[in-house]
Amino acid sequence: MEVTADNKQILLKSYINGSPSESDMELKLGNHIKLEAPTGSNGVLVKNLYLSCDPYMRGRMHNFQASYVPPFSPNSVIEGFGVSKVVDSDDPNFIKGEIVTGLTNWEEYSLILNTNQLRKIQQDDDIPLSYHVGLLGMPGFTAYAGFFEVCAPKKGDNVYVSAASGAVGQLVGQLAKLHGCYVVGSAGTSQKVQLLKNKLGFDEAFNYKEESDLEAALARYFPHGIDIYFDNVGGSMLDAALANMRVQGRVAICGMVSQNSRTDKQSFRNMFSIISKRITIKGFLQSDFMQLYPRFLEDITRYYKQGKIVYIENMNDGLESAPAAFVGLFSGKNVGKQVIRVANE
Repeated sequence: MEVTADNKQILLKSYINGSPSESDMELKLGNHIKLEAPTGSNGVLVKNLYLSCDPYMRGRMHNFQASYVPPFSPNSVIEGFGVSKVVDSDDPNFIKGEIVTGLTNWEEYSLILNTNQLRKIQQDDDIPLSYHVGLLGMPGFTAYAGFFEVCAPKKGDNVYVSAASGAVGQLVGQLAKLHGCYVVGSAGTSQKVQLLKNKLGFDEAFNYKEESDLEAALARYFPHGIDIYFDNVGGSMLDAALANMRVQGRVAICGMVSQNSRTDKQSFRNMFSIISKRITIKGFLQSDFMQLYPRFLEDITRYYKQGKIVYIENMNDGLESAPAAFVGLFSGKNVGKQVIRVANE
């Protein structure tokens, strides 16, 4: 007997300009899906449990073809990282009941045809399943690879992290502390600043919105200069950091959340510092370092179980909450890693 289910979905209505708004997305009801993977598809039918809200997804909402990942299609379901349970499988590598993580769709059930990108999760009572789209997922690996491979840290380095309470920044700061570095982070509310200092173990933190002169603020926290800047925001903060870098400083460009669109006008006053201080600036993607993923999982799982690192999540319940949660990334509403709980296992 054929079994079907209602399948709520979140669609992108049309390409955007600037930052996303809730009205750019639509909750679609009344869609039905067969709870089976078609024979010959080599795919898996999954029930989505957790979905990840990530800043890079904003770029996919723009009609920009020259990025490292193609744009979404208007009037189509949004794609993102998730944790899912296999309901039916036409791929011999996956069986019903297994928990997997990888790219899925913003809907209750998804047929995933590209099963090579899925990773099986070995469930562990000590680690929440949702951490596989955060601490042990793409954001966590971005922090790990970016810090150790791009920043090339040395014990005693002075490290600055922007957007430090976010999904990536919170782990960068903790890894830097474990490596013996002096670490300062910035965030956009006093609550986040207190979390950085009191829960995440940063040496210092400040609210960039309360600083009229970012260059002076960084000079205050780094009187001897910055060795490593892990940049999640770009714009005026990057310019201020360049003025405060030490000779042979390293800048890892992870995100540009301050840049709403490619038409935003930006000016930099401190570019000559790159020459005078011989600064290395490197953009990167976590996918550049996939050979390190097994080591990352082993290291971060061990650190977490030993209590050497913590991870902060911002959990919203229900697929219908996804648009507001995603939009909140760009106004600073969320604290920590933003996750949507679609269903309980």
